Amino acid sequence: MGRESSIDQLKPEDRQMLDRWLMDKGFCGYEEIANKLAEMGYLVSKSSVHRYGQKLEQKLAAVQASTQAAIMIADAAPDDSDMRSSAVLSLVQTELFNALIALQESENPDADPADRIMLMAKAGKGIAEIAKASVNQKKWESEVKERVQAAAKAVDKIAKKGGLSAETAAEIRKQILGIVDK
Repeated sequence: MGRESSIDQLKPEDRQMLDRWLMDKGFCGYEEIANKLAEMGYLVSKSSVHRYGQKLEQKLAAVQASTQAAIMIADAAPDDSDMRSSAVLSLVQTELFNALIALQESENPDADPADRIMLMAKAGKGIAEIAKASVNQKKWESEVKERVQAAAKAVDKIAKKGGLSAETAAEIRKQILGIVDK
């Protein structure tokens, strides 16, 4: 197993401060940041700060990309039938799958097999939870469609009993079902 990074030895609140410094400096000024950490009593090289900064920048970029994708999905897909949820689930499922593949292909000689198994198990659990959420979303969508169909039929019967014409009843049914003639 690889040795612990000097960054990993920082107290959580000091690591949060490091994260803020890196973001405030635009992921530059590693030597200055290493000097600040030294003043706080930590022995951290500028190379360690740089490596950590690169990883943090990549994580932030991934979060930003996912956020942008979610915004684009929200703008492009009205949520009438919960399509956004479906799209977001698909996005997360894809990312988990890609991470699982990357983990399988990783050939780090320092990697502890037990750690790899734990990561694989966590990824598998994540994929299972996403799959379950996807199934639940599809079940909900199906139930809503069934309820809308039942409501349309009930309104159709009520309209006919109330003496409405067949055309008026059909128009009400179309409105309930969201059917629009082009």
